[in-house]
Amino acid sequence: MIELKQREVTDSFKGFSRRDFVKYLFAGSALSLATLNKLNASIYQNVTSLNQKYIEDESPDGVYWDALSKHFLFKDGLIMMNNGTVGPMPKPVFNTLMKYFRIQVTNPFDVYNFIPRKKEEVRTKLAQFINASPDEIVITRNTTEGMNFVANGLDMKEGDEVLLSTMEHPGGTHPWRLKEKRFGIKIKEVPIGLPPKNVDEIVSAFDKAITPRTKIISISHTVFISGLIVPLKELCQMAHEKDVLVIADSAHGIGMLDLNMKELGIDFFASSPYKWLGAPTGVGLLYVRKEAQDELWPTIASSGWDRHESARKFETLGQRADALTIALGEALDFQNAIGKRRIERRIKTLAGYLKRELNNIPGVKLHTSQDFYLSGGLTAFSVKGIDPQNIVNYMREKYNIVVRTIGNKEKGTYGVRVSTHIYVSLKHVNLFLEGLRHLVKRKV
Repeated sequence: MIELKQREVTDSFKGFSRRDFVKYLFAGSALSLATLNKLNASIYQNVTSLNQKYIEDESPDGVYWDALSKHFLFKDGLIMMNNGTVGPMPKPVFNTLMKYFRIQVTNPFDVYNFIPRKKEEVRTKLAQFINASPDEIVITRNTTEGMNFVANGLDMKEGDEVLLSTMEHPGGTHPWRLKEKRFGIKIKEVPIGLPPKNVDEIVSAFDKAITPRTKIISISHTVFISGLIVPLKELCQMAHEKDVLVIADSAHGIGMLDLNMKELGIDFFASSPYKWLGAPTGVGLLYVRKEAQDELWPTIASSGWDRHESARKFETLGQRADALTIALGEALDFQNAIGKRRIERRIKTLAGYLKRELNNIPGVKLHTSQDFYLSGGLTAFSVKGIDPQNIVNYMREKYNIVVRTIGNKEKGTYGVRVSTHIYVSLKHVNLFLEGLRHLVKRKV
């Protein structure tokens, strides 16, 4: 009976184009909660069928990924290779977002009666997704908020030091600059290569910079400028031997990498699920290791901040846009249905192919490491004699490919950044390479 119902649901929505799907979703009051549930059931049945077909294949071919890409709501013809800023939502996530906004509109009673239980379910899912305890999870708005919670909440005296790398995002530097101005702490910058040669180059640079006044290392895990994946496990091992805390700005980490907080040994970890996980914009993650929670004061206080004996004490900030949180849970479900390890492998495989081909183009300088351990789904590069903005403009005008400029001319990091998520195909990567070769040839 269950199989018959699933087949009926699948048949009901078979043949829907992206355009049809969008029209159907925005049909206003005709869009019932039951319809949204049926749409999601149809999509998950399709993912299950694909997984069964490729169950023994650790790295399935393009047919598998092409089929999955149809579950994203892209505008026709758009090739999105910059989800590192804001990524798209898979259809089930968008459906769930609409469903819970609709509940809030039609039955506000559920907002404070039923939805709080759903939010705790999401917290548990999120904890399982990164191998943590629900008591270590804070649901924030974005990575920047998480970084501020730690910078604001950590007791530091005048002259105490925080170590930053030279590749930090403004959301990872300015919380400490504010604290520097208010409390007289000292910021020390540690240079990182473009790209670094190996793990030891990074860890030893921070090791040498630590002094008796060093309180914390604040470092970008997924470096937005260069695509570097910083070796947090090794860095934390070194830092903890010297009683130094570590916070990671991993804005791109969740959804790109198969994360494991226990294995990393990190104290604080902030991320933005709306980049690679497919969650809606406006919901974020802050992990606070149980053993480090007493080091941190809450930044926002309401009822419960002095009563909770868990990371929930950092989240007493009143009513939220609950639909965003529930949709985050759906984004976790969607990635779990595919498999975190399989997703990371696909992302890194596409990026590895892109980097190998870029190396064969005259004048190209890779800013991203070719070591799979030190890189992920962000690839940054520059081309001698070609302004990165010209490459970005050409790709959009010629192929409808969206990439972005990144970095700083004065610091030598200015270039183009390309994201290779699971909805990107080898064909898309080759189109990008074709366009770049044309620009290089035209320059010569």
